[in-house]
Amino acid sequence: MTEVKPSGLRNPEKAVRGLGAAALSLEGLTLLLGIAPIRMLGTGHPTAAIIILIVTALAAFTLAGMMGRPWAWPAGGALQIVLIAGGLAHWMIAAVGVTFGLAWLYVLKVRRTILS
Repeated sequence: MTEVKPSGLRNPEKAVRGLGAAALSLEGLTLLLGIAPIRMLGTGHPTAAIIILIVTALAAFTLAGMMGRPWAWPAGGALQIVLIAGGLAHWMIAAVGVTFGLAWLYVLKVRRTILS
């Protein structure tokens, strides 16, 4: 039988919420920084791409503030899927979605490890 080792954190739930909030905040900032290159390149559907970037950045910031709610974790994963689908407007949005989707999977793995 293996013994379960405590994480060593005073408040593991709060630490995990902070990790999720930090990841979503960085994602929101990255999305907002993507507006200028998409506007300058003008390929694809730049207006739709900029709208997608702004809406998803606002969603990421909102979710970052709501990480204490249990539905926020699956919503963070859904945000990554929305970004990948946003690649229909511009391929760079899908690239950001894949990158942060992989980061989100890692955050979920860390969450599972710490809270188990």
